[in-house]
Amino acid sequence: MTWHAELSLDYLNENLRSVARYAHKGPLRILKSLYPEGDAVCHNVLVHPPGGLVGGDLLDLQVTVGPGAHGLVTTPGATRFYKSEAGLATQQLKARLEEGARLEWLPLEAIAYNQCDALNRTVFDLSPSAEMMAWDITALGLPAAGMPFVQGTFRQHLEIKGAWLERGTLRASDTRLMNSPLGLAGRKCMATLVFASGSAIASARLERGLASARERMEAHSLRLQAGVTSPHPNIMVARVLAPVTEPAMQLLKQIWAAWRQDMWQLSSTPPRLWNL
Repeated sequence: MTWHAELSLDYLNENLRSVARYAHKGPLRILKSLYPEGDAVCHNVLVHPPGGLVGGDLLDLQVTVGPGAHGLVTTPGATRFYKSEAGLATQQLKARLEEGARLEWLPLEAIAYNQCDALNRTVFDLSPSAEMMAWDITALGLPAAGMPFVQGTFRQHLEIKGAWLERGTLRASDTRLMNSPLGLAGRKCMATLVFASGSAIASARLERGLASARERMEAHSLRLQAGVTSPHPNIMVARVLAPVTEPAMQLLKQIWAAWRQDMWQLSSTPPRLWNL
């Protein structure tokens, strides 16, 4: 038996208050909207009660952020791609941001279990004055629990329409990629944080964002495995490799908080779930 779950999530600006409207089919839910920083930003938790995916499963998420609305989405736990006996397990997100909209897409990590066959696909489409932050964190196996990623395939697709496209295939059998100093060098966590605008980011603002990310990286224990760049005038990308998830997540949270302040003049108000 396979799961096919769909969720449509729409953020609207209603009288200067960002509100979430959603509809679902199958085991995907949005919990109660929270406003820890006032009406302008709506925080939500995305829940997948089965807790993981196997071959043939599909999680299909559609998000729209209306003009002037601001949504923040996180998850209570990791997305787990388990051993696939037959077929591809897929999680896909398509998000559309209208004029003046903002979105923060901050799920916890995706875990590639041994013998998984997985695709994690994310596509964002931004209007010219829309902006967003999103991260993608991948953990390869659970080596500390004696469950390393030694067989299987994990595919990634990260796209900002018209500005940036990244596709990758991680095969556990590809020892050159997994273990070479030119690849992952044996590290089991890859993390990426993206800031994107629908139009070119002003040069002074861009330099400020890059500088603040570098400052956090230089002060962190992962400074030699982290970097930030602007591959396109609309984009900033911060990356980090780590032996386990926790230090990579810690660094991305620090950069996220800095970018929130530098790019949007917002305080680093974390989702309440992060404090549990």
